[in-house]
Amino acid sequence: MNHVLPRLPRLSAVASALVLALVLLVLATGSSLAADGAARLDAYLRGLATLQADFHQVTFNSDRTEMLESDGRFYLKRPGRFRWEYSTPFAQVIIADGKRVYVHDLELEQVYHRSQQAALRGTPALLLTQDEPIEDLFVVTPMEGGSEREWVALRPKDPDTEIERIEIGFDGDQLDTLVMFDRFGQVTHLRFTDIRRNLPLDDALFHFDESVGGDFLEFD
Repeated sequence: MNHVLPRLPRLSAVASALVLALVLLVLATGSSLAADGAARLDAYLRGLATLQADFHQVTFNSDRTEMLESDGRFYLKRPGRFRWEYSTPFAQVIIADGKRVYVHDLELEQVYHRSQQAALRGTPALLLTQDEPIEDLFVVTPMEGGSEREWVALRPKDPDTEIERIEIGFDGDQLDTLVMFDRFGQVTHLRFTDIRRNLPLDDALFHFDESVGGDFLEFD
């Protein structure tokens, strides 16, 4: 079988997916976020054990041409475990088990994997595995907006991250929209539904079964 890099996500997109999951984890708090800022986020992190949600994702290139539209579901279990499932346009699963990140392309029968520390290096998603206050990683500010939504912006403090800023929109008390801007000019829009907090999640969701077969590509 040819060694073709996973179609989605690429190495940078793996880290981006983890960042997006992290942001949903810390920001699924409702409209009080803008008033309370980083302290509110830290308090929410301390009280959060698991999170799951459905997502609809659209990615645009620097010319704002649509590159990809996808749907799926994600699961997160602290500390440091994560599962991001793409159901369309093709089946792909990202699993972070606390030590390694696996990207499984079911159609290509290909698995890309890397140490979790290396995969998250230079991204704010390190908060998943480190006990750093949110204000050490992000500048959190409310945004002025002319719409009915309330918007909050996160800007990573790490100059090496590929993420320039993340904008989060709330419709009342419900997190509604997340927009991520990267340093390559790409923009990723996500809409979230069926968000569930602190429900029991089976540890098996965050374990990658290496008996699935196919090509295993290690990038350490």
